[in-house]
Amino acid sequence: MLEVAGVSLAFGGVFANRDITLSVGDGELRGVIGPNGAGKSTLLNLISGHLRPQSGTIEFDGERVDSLPAHRRARLGIAIVFQGARLFPGMTVIENVMVGATAVTRSGALAAALRIPSQRREERAIREAARQSLERVGLTEWCDRDAAVLPLGQQRRMQVARALTAHPKLLLLDEPASGLRSAERDSLSALLEELKADGMSIMLIEHDVPMVMRVADRITVLDLGEVISEGTPDAVRADPRVIAAYLGAGAAHADH
Repeated sequence: MLEVAGVSLAFGGVFANRDITLSVGDGELRGVIGPNGAGKSTLLNLISGHLRPQSGTIEFDGERVDSLPAHRRARLGIAIVFQGARLFPGMTVIENVMVGATAVTRSGALAAALRIPSQRREERAIREAARQSLERVGLTEWCDRDAAVLPLGQQRRMQVARALTAHPKLLLLDEPASGLRSAERDSLSALLEELKADGMSIMLIEHDVPMVMRVADRITVLDLGEVISEGTPDAVRADPRVIAAYLGAGAAHADH
C-alpha cells in the first residue's frame, strides 16, 4: 500500500526526517513511536502531502506521489487526522463530517452556488456517506447536534468519521488518543481494530505506547528523525536501542 524510500527533510539544516525507509501493507496497522521531536508528525505530513521531501520517494498503491499536492493524494485514498481536535464552529456533527468529502467531490463552487441537479445529487451522496461514517464510529445519535458540545472522546471519533467519508485506503492518525481517559482510549483502540479488520491500512502516531503495542501489527521507532528500530511489538519492546532512547528499562519488562 505504501512505500517510503530514503525520505529526508531538513529545516534550517536540522533534519526532521533523515533517510526514512518503511513500507505498510494492505490492511496493516503500523504504529510509529518515539520521543518528542523524533520527526513522527513530519513523516505523516510528508506522506499526506502537506510537506514535500527534499530527497527520497513515496509510492502509494503502486503510484509515485511525493510530488503530488495533498488534495491529489486525498483523491487517491490518503486521509489524515491531525493532532488535536479541529472543529468547524457553528456546524452540526454531520456537517463537520461532510467536510471530509470535499477532497473527492466533483462539483465546483459555481455548481454549488447555482444548486444544479448534479451538485444536489452529490450533496445527498456526501450526506449519506457522512451518516454511514458516523454510524461506523458510533456517533449516529450525535448527528444533528452542534459539534462544539461533543466531549473530547467523541470529537476524536468525529475526526475519524470525517476522514472515513472520503473512503480512504490509508488512514494517518496523529496522536488521536491525546487527552482521552482510559475508557475512551479503549474505545478508540477497538474502533481502530475494527477498521483494520475491514481491510483499511492505518498509520498511528501515539505517545500511549501500551496502546500502540496492543493494536499495531508492526511498529517503527523514530529518534532524532531517523528509524532506530522496526518490527513486531515484542521485538521493538526488547530492542536495546529503543529501551535506551525511549522506553526505559522498566517499560521493556512491563506487562503490556
